[in-house]
Formats: sequence, structure tokens, C-alpha cells
Amino acid sequence: MTIYDIAREAGVSAATVSRVINNNPRVSDGTRARIQALLDEKGFTLNEAARGLSMQSSRTIGILIEDIRVPHHTESAYVIEQELTKKGYTCITFSTGTEPEQKVSYIRLLRKRRVDGAILLGSMFGTESVREAIRSSLPDIPVVISNGDLDLPNSYAVLVDEEGGMEAGTDFLIGKGRRNITFLLGIQTPANLRKFEGFRRAMLRHGVREEDLRVIRVTGGTMSPEDSIARGEATGAELLERYPDTDGIVSSGDILAIGAMRYLRSHGKSVPRDISVIGIDNALYGKISEPALTTVDNRLTEVSVTASRLLLGALAGEDVPHRVSLECGIIEREST
Repeated sequence: MTIYDIAREAGVSAATVSRVINNNPRVSDGTRARIQALLDEKGFTLNEAARGLSMQSSRTIGILIEDIRVPHHTESAYVIEQELTKKGYTCITFSTGTEPEQKVSYIRLLRKRRVDGAILLGSMFGTESVREAIRSSLPDIPVVISNGDLDLPNSYAVLVDEEGGMEAGTDFLIGKGRRNITFLLGIQTPANLRKFEGFRRAMLRHGVREEDLRVIRVTGGTMSPEDSIARGEATGAELLERYPDTDGIVSSGDILAIGAMRYLRSHGKSVPRDISVIGIDNALYGKISEPALTTVDNRLTEVSVTASRLLLGALAGEDVPHRVSLECGIIEREST
């Protein structure tokens, strides 16, 4: 029995239960009485309260990344570590791999390490197996996930409207006069599927029929930069074969887009004269590519700082929102 169990039954936040246990005056009399009755009914002892409130703190935060070679997530981990270190916490970062059982084993490892909290980077952690692993192994500490949602009483989500960002990016190309636009769909994570939905929504709104949507799906490989560039080059080859009249590309990732641009330019296509290209992530690679890549900015720094502050607030027993949503923007460079 944890403060999160009590909070769920009482219909309040864990922070409110924390205040009652610590005799904080910032709770109404009626709410205090209801929570105290539940505490008494469940036999919630001071030792349990101490454990649930992390009073025996390790001052350690666990950060899980599926593949530490992915620049976007590595940069995010750096920002988070800097934010948490300022508050006296030590971070340990693990690269879990892609398999569900691997992710579950690392969540169990965090419990063994007695971390005070955890941050999961990326939509690929928003799965039922991860959710159940946290429910069973980490039920009494706050867990923050970026760009995903676990819907647990001790979980917090920082969501980015990448679907809306991709819709805006597609509108941007159409506004440039592009009509034969192809979408490059990377490894099918929940985030990438949401990006495709944004593309789809924009194209349908502009009169393209569902059956006429142009999509190239990549398969195989890892999420490392090398594999992503190689997949991008392969999609460039497939694009020229299947949709040779393409005049615009919307890519589910910057590095995938850069690989496609490399192939297209090596086969006589000019970017942006013949084909305009837009990605998403605002990755460093896009700034230094040739030509520099127009991108949908999914606000990595703001997401990382927000995730850190949500976790710190939850650890301090504050009332923090369980979901925070951020909007994307478009950064125009040479590829459009």
C-alpha cells in the first residue's frame, strides 16, 4: 500500500495525501478527514509513509533510453541530467534496447537501484508491458515519460503535438506550391504513426484521396544515425522508382530526410528546386546538412526541462499536472 493507492481511492493527488501525512495545513478539513479515514482503514503506518514519500532517499534518478545512439534522446538526457544535478540528484542512464522484455528488465533494475524517480525518453516506452512493469516494480515513485502516456497514478507525461506539427509542415510544403508529396515513415513507433496521421490529415484536407496518399515505409535496422541515413538513402531510391514525379517530401525524422536528400542529389535531383524536403526533430544534423534541412521543431529542450521539473515537483510533494502538452513550430532552412 502506497500513497498513490490511497490517492487513487480518495480521488486526490499523491501530493494531497503527502500533505495530510505531514500535517500540512494546505488541505481542506473535509478532504483531510476523508484521506485520514482511508489511512486508518488501510493501516497505513509511518514506516510505509516514509517509504512512499522517499524519505529514505537515494538522491538518484533513473533515465531510460531505448538506444543511446539516437542524438535526439541523448541530448534530452543531457538537459535532464543538468536540471536534476542542480537540485542535488545523481542520474543513471540505461540504454534498454528495443525488445519489450529488455525494457521490463531495466525497470526492475531501477527498483534494485532504489531510485527516487525515473524518466523514460520517447514514445516507445508508452506500451502496456512498460506500464505493467512500472505498476508492479515502481508503484511508489514518480515516473515521467516524454512524448508518451502511461496513465498511472504515479506517472506524468510531457506530450508534444507532433501530429499537429506534421500537419502544419505538410501545409507549409503545399503553400510552397508542392502537390505530389510523399511521406517517409520511419520505424513504426507510436510517435511516427502520429506524425503520419498529421500528414494524412493535411493531404485529405487539400483534396487528396485516401487511396492516393504516397507513403514509403522503412523496415529493419536500428535507430542509430548510421542506420537512419542508410534507410533514408534506400527510401530515396524507392521514391524515384515508385513516385518519380514527387516534388515534396515530409519525413518522420530529420536523419531519415537527410539520407533521402543525399540519394536524390546523387541521382540528379536538385533540393529544393525539384523536390522540397521537410523533417522533424530540429536535430544538429539538419543544421549542417547540404542543403540545410527545414524541420518541424518538437522543442527538445523545453520538453526535457519540463520533464525534469515535473519530476522534481512530484518528489517534493507538490501538486503538479499529470500531463503537459507543448506545440511544435517550423524552422525554415534551405531544403524548402
